[in-house]
Amino acid sequence: MTRALLVHPEFKVASFWNYRDTCELVDAKYPAAPLGLCTVAAMLPQDWEMRLVDRNVEKWDDSLLDWADVVLTGGMLPQQLDCLEVVRAAKKKGKVVLCGGPDVTSSPHIYKEATHLVLGEAEVTLPKFLEDYKLGTAQPVYVDPRMANMAESPTPRFDLLKFEAYNHIGIQWCRGCPFLCEFCDIIELYGRVPRTKTHEQLLAELQRLYDLGYRGHIDLVDDNFIGNKKLAKEFLPKLKVWLEERNWPFEFTTEASINLADDEELMQKMQDVGFFAIFVGIESPDEATLIAMKKKQNTGRSIAESVHTIMRHGMWVNAGFILGCDGETGSVAKGIIDCIEDTGIPVNMSGLMFALPNTQLTRRLKKEGRLHENFEVAVPTDGDQCTAGLNFDPKRPRVDILRDYLKVIETTFTAKSYYGRVRKTSSMMNSKNRRFKPTLHQMWKETKGFFRMAWKLGCKPETAWHHWRTFIGTLFTNPKSIRYIGSLCALYVHFGPFSKYVADRIRKGIVALEREEANKPPAPPAPVTVPEAATASASAAPAGATASPDA
Repeated sequence: MTRALLVHPEFKVASFWNYRDTCELVDAKYPAAPLGLCTVAAMLPQDWEMRLVDRNVEKWDDSLLDWADVVLTGGMLPQQLDCLEVVRAAKKKGKVVLCGGPDVTSSPHIYKEATHLVLGEAEVTLPKFLEDYKLGTAQPVYVDPRMANMAESPTPRFDLLKFEAYNHIGIQWCRGCPFLCEFCDIIELYGRVPRTKTHEQLLAELQRLYDLGYRGHIDLVDDNFIGNKKLAKEFLPKLKVWLEERNWPFEFTTEASINLADDEELMQKMQDVGFFAIFVGIESPDEATLIAMKKKQNTGRSIAESVHTIMRHGMWVNAGFILGCDGETGSVAKGIIDCIEDTGIPVNMSGLMFALPNTQLTRRLKKEGRLHENFEVAVPTDGDQCTAGLNFDPKRPRVDILRDYLKVIETTFTAKSYYGRVRKTSSMMNSKNRRFKPTLHQMWKETKGFFRMAWKLGCKPETAWHHWRTFIGTLFTNPKSIRYIGSLCALYVHFGPFSKYVADRIRKGIVALEREEANKPPAPPAPVTVPEAATASASAAPAGATASPDA
């Protein structure tokens, strides 16, 4: 029997996304479970013995590797450093090491220490590796450019997870996105034609979670849940029936493009099945910048009104903003701050542009000679694109971009500003038809979380007034939304301190750049070019004569 150890590398960077402190309020250790490895586990021979270790939530000791014959690992760019640590530790013990995932696919040369690389989508490349491995003829690299048929993707091995360690569990319905954003690697890795699992597949995955006893928050990790609106509208009524038959055990979040706001029917169907939040990439409120980054789906509309329309259908909005884009022609801080305040989006993940491997942006920057050497190699740092972005030469002065970013962070994450946006969300969020039924166990966890949050936020002078004003106000004006507004309040346990950390790092970066500029040697004076006619006149003058001022 082959023993396979699946290792999920740690996200070693501090980030707005890694809200561990908030998760701890409800006894969780990390936001999301490793869906990719659960899916890979379901593709392995079922006579293999398997264990899954998530280094984000479990204590690690290299002795865990002793049990395994094969170690499978991989992940995204923020996991690169830890993934390489796993590879080296396993190789040192003489284990067969298999690596895959988006960062491995985009930068396979970084992972050359692994025994085997399985690039692209596992449904396509992993079977060939397994066939060769069984015969003892496995090759170092497996590549296949074909896209997976999602109808053949298996139900993930959710039984390998420790549910209590996570804030939510993810499932995937579709891959790919129809849009053409220059900075995005999704369309390069998974294509522009959204591919979906069948309705029966997705319901089977939900049933498996249900049978294993999981209840609560499920995140559809799709690249764009509404990439194919027609299929989404066909699926949601079937999901509603399934939920009704089981007394509403789940509620949902996902990622979608902002054109969701244009489709009343689709928003209503999402509200009917219990979607309560979505992530939207806004990136910039400036249309010229959006056009420059090829994000035209966000143009020709009021961003604020689109967001408010989504909120009125019971879903609060998380958003991403990017600074340092080529389309910026001057200071962008005020425009981004005004957009954040006008929309009322509490959770805005603002970051510096980072040129990801395998994107249109990276290819253009390389052609223009502006891409930094080793841009795709993660550096030992305690920050993601919040503090480690701009891995290229931007068109605007780098110090000006950092000053803009500092202003955005310092302005939008004060307690007054953040809680003000939470109250704005509360005033618009329609939760009247919410049907999700928390279990007694979940209600107990949330009750403990409430008191822990009250201690961390409700008893500190900096946040107490804003916290209780928001919480009590929602109880009186929109009580059906109190769980979700409470979640937004709880996120400030992470966002408050982390925004100060980011601001401090950016401030130090500005000082370093200013010092570097001040220490530069002065440029040599430009040589004075004397017109040829004047030189001839001076040469013809008598010895000792003074040339005229005109000369």
